Amino acid sequence: MSQEHGQQFLLALPGLRHDLPYSPTLLTTLYSQTGQTSATPLEEIADTLSRDQGLTAKVLTMANSAFYGLQQEVTTVPRAIAVLGLSEVRSLVLAVGVKALTQHKNFPKEFGVSEYWEHQLSVAIIARHLAPLMGGVDADNLFTAGVLHDLGKLLTALHRADDWRAIDALTREQRVSYSEAEEDYWGIEHGVLGSMVLGAWNLPEDITEPVNWHHAPMHSPNHRREALVLCVADAMAHVVAEPEAFIHCPWRDVLLKFHLSDSDMLEQVKALLLQHDPGLFAAGLAA
Repeated sequence: MSQEHGQQFLLALPGLRHDLPYSPTLLTTLYSQTGQTSATPLEEIADTLSRDQGLTAKVLTMANSAFYGLQQEVTTVPRAIAVLGLSEVRSLVLAVGVKALTQHKNFPKEFGVSEYWEHQLSVAIIARHLAPLMGGVDADNLFTAGVLHDLGKLLTALHRADDWRAIDALTREQRVSYSEAEEDYWGIEHGVLGSMVLGAWNLPEDITEPVNWHHAPMHSPNHRREALVLCVADAMAHVVAEPEAFIHCPWRDVLLKFHLSDSDMLEQVKALLLQHDPGLFAAGLAA
C-alpha cells in the first residue's frame, strides 16, 4: 500500500506549481535573466521582480532581516540586488515561494519547521564554500540548490503527514538515514519528490538534478559533481548539528579524494555557520 501511496503522491506533485504565491513564469524569466551567460541590465531584473508587489515586500523583509545584518535598510529591489547579489536575491525569491506553500497548513507536531530552514541554509552556506574547493561547479547555483534540497521532506510532511510519521519512525527503529527509510517505506526518495516540483516550477536542470541526486550523486546523469558537493554539504551540516547523527554519505572519504582534511573542513564549516547564523534566516522567514 505504501508503494501505491508514493506513486499517487508523485502524480499529484506537479499540481503544486499552482500553490506558488507568484507565477512560475516569473521564475523562468528570472533564471534566464540571471544565468551566467546573460547580460540583462540590473534594472530589467529588478523590474521582473517588482511586478509582484507581494513578492517584493517579502524579499525586502528578508533582505532587512537580522541574517544579513545590513547597516542601512534596503527599500528597493535594485538596492537589494546591489547589496546582496543576484544569486542571493534569487534564492530569497525561491525561499519565499516555498514558505508560502506552508501557509494555512498544519505540519505534524514532530516536524520542526525552524529546524528545517536552519538545515536548508546551513547546507546552502556549506555548499557555496565547498564549490571552489571541489572544483568546476557554480557556487551560486549550489547555494540555491542547498536552500531547496530537502523540499521533498517538507512536502511529504505537509501533504502526507501519516507517511512522513511512518518514515520518521523507521529512521529510529532501523537506525538508518531518512532517505534509506523512504526507499524502504515507499520506494521514493525525497530528492526525487523535490526535483519534480522544482521542475514543474520551470527551474533549470543545474538546480533540479543536484537536488534529485543529493543522496546518490554518482547516479546523476549530467551534474554529478554538483550533486556530490550537495551530498557532502548535507552530511557536514548534520554532523555539526548532531555529531552522533547517522550519516549515509561517505563525506570524509569524498573530501580526502579532493585532498581536503575532514577535520580542517569541519572547523571551517563551524566558523562559517557561527558567522552566518542560519537560525536568523529561519526567524526572518517566520516574520
